Amino acid sequence: MDSVFEKLYTDYHQDVFQFLIYMVQNKQQAEDLVQEVYIRVLKSHDRFEGNSSERTWLFSIAKNVAIDHFRKQRNWKNRILDKFDWTRNDVTDDGALPEEITVAKEEIQVLYECLKCCSTDYRMVIIMRYLQELSIVETSEVLGWSESKVKTTQHRAIKWLRIEMNQRLPKEERDIEAVRMERS
Repeated sequence: MDSVFEKLYTDYHQDVFQFLIYMVQNKQQAEDLVQEVYIRVLKSHDRFEGNSSERTWLFSIAKNVAIDHFRKQRNWKNRILDKFDWTRNDVTDDGALPEEITVAKEEIQVLYECLKCCSTDYRMVIIMRYLQELSIVETSEVLGWSESKVKTTQHRAIKWLRIEMNQRLPKEERDIEAVRMERS
């Protein structure tokens, strides 16, 4: 189990950590939640049947840990929205985070601002599909949704984001249709 655990940790730690940072927007809290993810991995790895990839299984656990974290807080749905303050720069790590790499691009900043305002379902799908680059199948497994629900939610989230971004961008930069977000 030690070598399996080490492989899981080596291969997926950064992805799980970044996912949790996107969800809770607090480095210390994300680090604590990553520990909880790996505690659950240790406790349940013998029950892992291999029906999905290990990456998908880890993201399912991370999603559940994040949801459990928010449930423990009062008004967890409102607090999720409060957690997405993308203008803060209190997160540091050895590798550059996606928002640090693209902070200079106004479209990306506006996208992150729009993510603050969208529903939890839209946010989770956008984070998993575009920031963590999970496939539709993997996203459906992580969320426990049908593939068609993932596709529909993704389509609606993108449509909503385009409208929001077009309202927030300066007039000369409003053609978000040129920014292709569709994935197969």
